[in-house]
Amino acid sequence: MQHRPPHILNASTNLLGICFVVIGGLKLSGSNHLSVADEVAWLAAVLLFVSALTAYLALRDESPNPLPARVADLTFLAGMTMLALSVVILVIWV
Repeated sequence: MQHRPPHILNASTNLLGICFVVIGGLKLSGSNHLSVADEVAWLAAVLLFVSALTAYLALRDESPNPLPARVADLTFLAGMTMLALSVVILVIWV
């Protein structure tokens, strides 16, 4: 049985939405210039988008190539870490 990452696709799209809420909240409150929290959240959004895209490609791929699933795993972990870092920066500096 092939490794299929539907859980990564679901989680990364949900966390991508949370990134946009954080970025939008900082922009609307005018606090985006006080820290680097919005830049880190944008980095998290890019990583989570790549994770969602590669997870989707891994689901659609019929070959036994594990590379898209591996990329989805790694970018999901990196994106989740960046989002957590963005929230920590937000809590400390804003």
